[in-house]
Amino acid sequence: MGYNPKDHYFKKAKKDNYVARSIYKLEEIDLKYKLFKKNDFVLDLGAAPGSWSQYAVQRVGSRGFVVGVDLQPIKVAFENALFLQSDLRDVNFQEILQKINIDVDTEKVFNVILSDMAPKTTGIRMTDQARSAELCELAVRISDQYLKKGGSLVMKLFHSDDFKEIKKLILERFQQFQAVKPDSTRKESKEIFLVGLGKKL
Repeated sequence: MGYNPKDHYFKKAKKDNYVARSIYKLEEIDLKYKLFKKNDFVLDLGAAPGSWSQYAVQRVGSRGFVVGVDLQPIKVAFENALFLQSDLRDVNFQEILQKINIDVDTEKVFNVILSDMAPKTTGIRMTDQARSAELCELAVRISDQYLKKGGSLVMKLFHSDDFKEIKKLILERFQQFQAVKPDSTRKESKEIFLVGLGKKL
């Protein structure tokens, strides 16, 4: 049976009023590893079209907050979320925190950092895999600067030989490392999700 863009999870997302089927990947990871708590602050990298932010907003409650960043427009809106259409490397997070009236003396304000970032694919497998690994490394660097001690990091990787190096980066920084391919991931997909739990510093 070939690729079917309107599979079970696509239809389920429509029925549940979610913006994309990818929400079920995050839901499965959260149910397994208990990522979110009420009042958490969440940073969503590669947030468009907004399904992961949509899930996170529900989980953190009205006193939590979600910041989403993507090169593409994010077409959802929530009271306790701020979305930026920008290159992640150009974002001034201190300005963002001021915008949402957070007066902090440390940059480490987020409890969870999510990255569903993926490169614009070329069709050349090794190139796409290398670019995916680079995005994971970027997410790790952002977690170094902005993720609280004890926090969690979830990021997507196109599986490749870079897996071992990314795993090493996570284990250097987190108490636990997990790799998971959620049930809602299409069988033909090479993507996996890497999870760091319990940031050390």
